[in-house]
Amino acid sequence: MTTKTANPAQDGLRITAISTADAARVLSAASGRRVTEEQVREVADRGGLLRADGTLSLLDYTAYLVEEMAGGSD
Repeated sequence: MTTKTANPAQDGLRITAISTADAARVLSAASGRRVTEEQVREVADRGGLLRADGTLSLLDYTAYLVEEMAGGSD
């Protein structure tokens, strides 16, 4: 039996290079709401956040959402 650690970095998750599936799981756990991989991919596509290897930075993703919520203003 394997034990999940409380530290995502020890599980191999990196917030600066995370797959859309892992991002959806992290965002779901953090928000208490269901976030799907498709939702993450839609936002990432809209913001041009996906890298060639299919990963994104969760920091860039979050910053993009905050900018969208602010109406794109600085």
